[in-house]
Amino acid sequence: MGDSSAITYDHDLDVLIVGAGFSGIYQLHKYRLLHLRTKIFEAGSDLGGVWFWHNFPGARVDIPVPMYEFSSEDLWKDWYWTERYPSQKELRSYFEHVEMKLDVKKDVCFDTRVASARFDKCEDRWIVVAENGVTARTRFLCLCLGFGSKPYIPDLPNLFSFRGSGGVIHSARWPREGANIRGKRVGVIGTGASGVQIIQTLASMPQGDGPKQLSVFQRTPNLAIPMRQEKLDRESQEKAKALYPTLYRRRRQTAVGVSFDRYPKNFFDASPEERFLLLENLWQTGGFSFLFANFNDILANRAANEEVYAFWRRKVRERLKNSDLHELLAPTVPPHALGAKRSSLEQCYYDVYNQDHVELVDIMTHPIVEITPKGVKTTDGREHELDTLILATGYDSVTGGITQIDIRGVDGMSIKEKWQDGVYTYLGLTSSGFPNLFFVYGPQGPTAVCSGPTCAETEGDWIISCIKSMLDNDVTRIEATHEAEVAWRQQVMDEASARLISTARSWYVGANVKNKKVEILMYTGGAAKYTQICQKVADRGYEGFMMTSKKSRTK
Repeated sequence: MGDSSAITYDHDLDVLIVGAGFSGIYQLHKYRLLHLRTKIFEAGSDLGGVWFWHNFPGARVDIPVPMYEFSSEDLWKDWYWTERYPSQKELRSYFEHVEMKLDVKKDVCFDTRVASARFDKCEDRWIVVAENGVTARTRFLCLCLGFGSKPYIPDLPNLFSFRGSGGVIHSARWPREGANIRGKRVGVIGTGASGVQIIQTLASMPQGDGPKQLSVFQRTPNLAIPMRQEKLDRESQEKAKALYPTLYRRRRQTAVGVSFDRYPKNFFDASPEERFLLLENLWQTGGFSFLFANFNDILANRAANEEVYAFWRRKVRERLKNSDLHELLAPTVPPHALGAKRSSLEQCYYDVYNQDHVELVDIMTHPIVEITPKGVKTTDGREHELDTLILATGYDSVTGGITQIDIRGVDGMSIKEKWQDGVYTYLGLTSSGFPNLFFVYGPQGPTAVCSGPTCAETEGDWIISCIKSMLDNDVTRIEATHEAEVAWRQQVMDEASARLISTARSWYVGANVKNKKVEILMYTGGAAKYTQICQKVADRGYEGFMMTSKKSRTK
């Protein structure tokens, strides 16, 4: 390897951040306060991370505000939301508000998708190259990619033979100019979070504005929970802001990074009356409180989980006018434990199946044979003719955003190669063999089972403090030991094995992606417990890390 210091780079930095969503913006702001030379490389054309890309019909967040925003008073004191669960459009406006306050964009290189990063062990620097040719040499590399940044396209035979007038559209890459679905025959493959939002939005459009026919291709029913959307007014938010500092401290103390936490009693320790009233209250409250403010053991105890599922099933079936749909949308036998796959929040999802122009196609019973020029052919011999085919098939989640970059560490091995047969990280923040590389909201952290802004701040604070400690102590390089990441991997596996989340084939375990190693991809012991573990590591002098100082390098 040549001397990288002799080469001219577009950016010579202390910190390079990849991604301009919550995590990237938070870290940029903090590094500026430390007077570090910092830039963000962002693949999109604007701020917002996933909220730049998620512009499909009905796209909105499933964490309520004010939990889903930065905790800095400078940012929330004069910002007012219009809905409890903001739409993608309003979230884009929020990021513009953040831009006005923090002047983020002057340090962001937009339309700059990182292609490769290699570690120069002679200089303790990362050499980063983007697809557009922009280069950087940086001491620290922080990947703030989120858990869903690499769209997943399933291996559907003859997919690109489809010749419908509206073409094939992936939900994660919806056309910026929109898509014309008026009067069209539209098919949606996938009923995860994006699928639910697209389906209920398209089906609810006024007659003449929406699709002529909507065909939903479902393999596994989504055990969706009522969102209970609410309009918000300025006056009520102004009064509530007196509690914001307390709410933001509280969200760091809970299992999923919001203001509520598990009900402090196990399901069968409560009387039938207590169980019923709590379930009814949580159902009416809406949102993820039905899962995460419920009885303490419903996500670990199969019998308790099935009781809650029976309650859910009854509520959903009450909304379905056609009893033939009961077993397809709310089956007698649970398709998996409630909460073991990510439940979506819905507003009218089940109701739209009562409409004549919405058809549910059961591809568990009759799988897709192939995509044809005219539509989708299933094993019952039927060809579902379509004008537009929407793939709501999600992402190569949690790891895919990282492994799609050719990241090579001290021994020349790529991180994709290292993780091919199983993910190894330390604390879900670093990986042995890749010094001075950090990632947020990634594999083996509380990713996807914790609110994004909470993780952005708690994990970001740990990384920022680590870098500051290194600078204060003339440490040039930090790298997790192999022994530490082996132990952390085991802790991640142990936490998951005690919970029902490990029993379903979902993207939580990578099962949605062909040939991907099936294993739990997140730390499931709770965000608050995770933060405490990370803090103990720091308090013990960054136990489990090898650190190299300037003095040791010159000996």
